[in-house]
Amino acid sequence: MDTPKTSSIQVIDRMTALLDALTAEDGGASLKVLAAETGLHPSTAFRILAALIEHDFVARDEQGHYRLGPHLLSLAAKARVGQDVRAMARPEMVWLRDQVGETVNLTVRQGDEVVYVERLTPNRMMRVEQVVGSRAPLHVTAVGKLMLGEIGAAAIRDYAKRTRLPAYTANTRADLKTLLEDVGACTARGYALDDEEAELGVGCIGALVRDAAGAAVAGLSVSAPMERRRPEWVPLVQEAAQRISARLGYAG
Repeated sequence: MDTPKTSSIQVIDRMTALLDALTAEDGGASLKVLAAETGLHPSTAFRILAALIEHDFVARDEQGHYRLGPHLLSLAAKARVGQDVRAMARPEMVWLRDQVGETVNLTVRQGDEVVYVERLTPNRMMRVEQVVGSRAPLHVTAVGKLMLGEIGAAAIRDYAKRTRLPAYTANTRADLKTLLEDVGACTARGYALDDEEAELGVGCIGALVRDAAGAAVAGLSVSAPMERRRPEWVPLVQEAAQRISARLGYAG
């Protein structure tokens, strides 16, 4: 008999049970074993596993044994990288915050947005607040523009078509020509500025963080009221980003 329903989407409960059972079986498992472990009828387990195979979440070998698939393993690897970035970044973020006395952010790209995954704030009455978990379109942030530079002009045009480049302020790079020019300049110099493009009165300096393979896995930035932002912070942001990259194995 199938396991009882525990949520409003029963197939997800069953899929999760099968993936958990596969995780416990390091060398793979047969349909019979998986059905027994999960309490699912073999025909039900077979249908769900077949759907998971179509999306590469599960693979089946020549002996008919099931094992975790490449798509699932890829997602798990990305999750581990995200955790590693936060752990590796924090000491350098503390150093950078103490150097500049302003808010320091760590962001990652998710689709057409950056997501703030870590933030350190100074002991100031007036400071820029970026809530962990908040999001912003790539083209309105310093780090986001650098991430756009990683994908090339054709992909930036596709991004512009998808998003229509919403303007958050009068300074937002809300037309393709201006955005391409700014992204090119940011990429060439190795850092980017947000000149009140996401929020009036707030400026940002950003640099990319790279992993051992050279991929841009995160962005490091300093946010401050425009009247307090200083050009001499640029090499400090770059240095901190380079240190985090080195901790992740980047040798470039």
